[in-house]
Amino acid sequence: MINPLEYVFLIVVMGIITYWRKALDLFGSIFMIIMGIVIIFTAGVHWLILIFLFLILGLVSTKYKHQYKKDIGVYEGTRTLKNVISNGIVPFIMAAFGNYGGFIGSIATATADTLASEIGVTVQPRLITTFKKVPPGTDGGISVLGTAAGIIGAGIIGVAAYLLGIIPDPFLTLKISIIAGTVGCFVDSILGAVLERRNYISNEYVNLIATITGAALGIIMV
Repeated sequence: MINPLEYVFLIVVMGIITYWRKALDLFGSIFMIIMGIVIIFTAGVHWLILIFLFLILGLVSTKYKHQYKKDIGVYEGTRTLKNVISNGIVPFIMAAFGNYGGFIGSIATATADTLASEIGVTVQPRLITTFKKVPPGTDGGISVLGTAAGIIGAGIIGVAAYLLGIIPDPFLTLKISIIAGTVGCFVDSILGAVLERRNYISNEYVNLIATITGAALGIIMV
């Protein structure tokens, strides 16, 4: 059995790699390491692996057609401390208190939103409130491709949660991840179209509210 301190070492290495690969900035990497260490000693390594899966899926989707994204000016590149907090603080709190429904729901939402945004931005989107065509990268823009990618991403989180033993019932994990993840992702898009486009709130607040929604639905469905 691996000593928890060895997992701490792995987390530090992961933080260094994400910083070196410019996936996260310095403070984002440090905060990720701190969250990971706390989760190991409160919830366990399996919960941490699920967060790592979200990070990996996010990194892969960010690199998807990255040159095209750069050409049209929507490539995010290095994510900051604000991004880490807005997407990760709710799953972190849920894990720290051992609430698996809220944890899976919030992670599934963050994953669905990330994949929907990063993959969906490569096609012509429509504004979720009017369904009129809008330029790629428009806040509140959705597409069939992005929505499908988001649902698949949420489903992957559900399957992983079952395989890791976080919830032993595969139907319950999939129900939580897919429903909470999809609804949370749409909440993100609606807030983006109604509030973020008008500069009432920032993208970080949109992400935070979306993950809170996913967590709440996850808690309700347990």
